Amino acid sequence: MSGITLTILGCGNSAGTPAIGNYWGQCDPAEPRNRRTRPAIAIRSANTTIIVDTGPDLREQINRADIQHIDAVLYTHAHGDHVHGIDDLRSLRNRSKKVIDMWGDKPTVEELLERFGYLFADKHEGLYPRVLKPHVFTFGQPLTIGDITVTPFQQDHGTCNSVGLRIGDVAYSTDAIRFNETALGILSGIKTWIVDAAGYKMPENKVHMTLKDLYRVNETVRAEKIYLTHLTPAMDYRMMLKELPNGYEPAWDGLNISCNI
Repeated sequence: MSGITLTILGCGNSAGTPAIGNYWGQCDPAEPRNRRTRPAIAIRSANTTIIVDTGPDLREQINRADIQHIDAVLYTHAHGDHVHGIDDLRSLRNRSKKVIDMWGDKPTVEELLERFGYLFADKHEGLYPRVLKPHVFTFGQPLTIGDITVTPFQQDHGTCNSVGLRIGDVAYSTDAIRFNETALGILSGIKTWIVDAAGYKMPENKVHMTLKDLYRVNETVRAEKIYLTHLTPAMDYRMMLKELPNGYEPAWDGLNISCNI
């Protein structure tokens, strides 16, 4: 596997920036990297495209990244900001004429089957063809889709678990507050970590890491480059650049990161 690029489709929190009502919080509207859609990424090689999560901004994200087809969709968990663009997958399925493989942990797959069952079966004598074929991750076991291999691991998101992904020397950890020893073992050796820090400076946050939490965890992981994701309107891009230590910076929508194997 070579020539893998990870694209940040969205690095915002559940509300996005600006949030509804044109609310920018502490973010400067004149800084384009403060305009953030809901969290999602694409993992791409010359032959394979995988997207991770389908939030409410999926159509905009797919068009902005000029993604013409996908080979699979992976879900981190079933919260609305990560799944509520799922219907837009129908357009990609109709263009490719192929059912899309979908992966998640067991609770996520079960919840999506319950909430969006119409996407998993042919309806009305094929007038609405099946869009998705569900599969369940085996944590710690590498999964190869086309020429891209990812390794899923479990994360603690406070009210539920979520899925993190390692791709070569890059890992993606949105919506997490704690990592068990197995997850830390899978993360060991990465060079770049795209990671949730929506807790920012709020230790009372029960579902997202604060910056202090992240600094402490990275003493074990030892990633050389950290991109913060799931950014809230309180986290202005240029302000964060001044606050963060060397090796840390906010992600932005459209950022491309190369993966080494």
